[in-house]
Amino acid sequence: MSTDTQEADDDRRKYEFRKVIEDLKEYEGSGTQLVTIYIPPDKQISDVVAHVTQEHSEASNIKSKQTRTNVQDALTSIKDRLRYYDTFPPDNGLVIFSGAVDSGGGQTDMVTKVLESPPDPIQSFRYHCDSDFLTEPLEEMLTDKGLFGLIVLDRREANVGWLKGKRVEPVKSASSLVPGKQRKGGQSAQRFARLRLEAIDNFYQEVAEMANDLFVAERHDLDGILVGGPSPTKDEFLDGDYLHHELQDKVVGKFDVSYTDESGLYDLVDAAQDVLADQEIMKDKVEMEEFFENLHTGDLATYGFEQTRRNLVMGSVDRLLISEDLRKDVVVYDCEGGEEFEVVDRRHATPDHRCSDGSEAEVKEREDVIEHLMTIAEQRGTETKFISTDFEKGEQLYDAFGGVAGILRYSTGI
Repeated sequence: MSTDTQEADDDRRKYEFRKVIEDLKEYEGSGTQLVTIYIPPDKQISDVVAHVTQEHSEASNIKSKQTRTNVQDALTSIKDRLRYYDTFPPDNGLVIFSGAVDSGGGQTDMVTKVLESPPDPIQSFRYHCDSDFLTEPLEEMLTDKGLFGLIVLDRREANVGWLKGKRVEPVKSASSLVPGKQRKGGQSAQRFARLRLEAIDNFYQEVAEMANDLFVAERHDLDGILVGGPSPTKDEFLDGDYLHHELQDKVVGKFDVSYTDESGLYDLVDAAQDVLADQEIMKDKVEMEEFFENLHTGDLATYGFEQTRRNLVMGSVDRLLISEDLRKDVVVYDCEGGEEFEVVDRRHATPDHRCSDGSEAEVKEREDVIEHLMTIAEQRGTETKFISTDFEKGEQLYDAFGGVAGILRYSTGI
């Protein structure tokens, strides 16, 4: 399998997991009756069945009849699901969620969901019974990989933060007391220069202390530290060994940036493109820059649901660009002239629709808009790229283009 195909499969699996997790987080149980089981890949299914059987027996001691019944029903459902597996669970393990969730009006619905082969291997067996499903371990798996420390500074101010996967997180800032180059009257040039150098040194120490407080605890997980600012400030800071010695060894690049406020952290990430070439955010930026270039200078870009879908069906889309924040459904209507489509908020009811010829439409199906587009893309050999909203052009994809766009193989005039 090619690297691009593997990445596309991983992205789709992550999206599907993320969607299930979002649904699970909406569920609430009355009392501690929602059961979650994390099963690592080396845990024998027979041992899990034995554990579930033991929990079922112990649940008979629960005082509340309703909670007792709901917990035992959830455990029975889990045992039924476990029968589908042989000696061990699938690659990376297995997670099962089961329980009676509130459905309104004092009613409950029994829900059981099975997630096979999560993005990372499950490390240990966990049995959890609470009023919510335990999703945090899965959410941690879905966070974008890659951790870089960010420092931008000049002699007036500094900002320190993180690049976590695709997300820039400003954390700490400082302003300096370094005087300007013009000395006040009555001071000798030598005294003024000495005081100024002391103020610069103190400020560099303050910046280093901010960085040390933030980065040292995470030094073993850091992929690197990026430092930005004007010359010679960043060079003085690094050459002066102000950073903790273990952090000094983690500096993978220094870059000229014009701003040292929070926006400077984003500028630093842009300036470090070569260093970050393998990081997710840079891949997203490359895709969006190509899209905007085609949009402004040529006719190899498409955007919006309808135009992009039509181009997908024609097989003209090379890469389908979908915002990671897109949470909508597409309703397919049956009209005499063929199918018509309407994109709606996932939380809203299916709207009435008039066909283009004025006749009343019949609802054919309603599905996740991402699943709808990805299915067509797979049939046409089109790559799907999920784009973060944690940078300006990624935000524009979501806000200005409806979260859907494409880079074309050839112009179609659509």
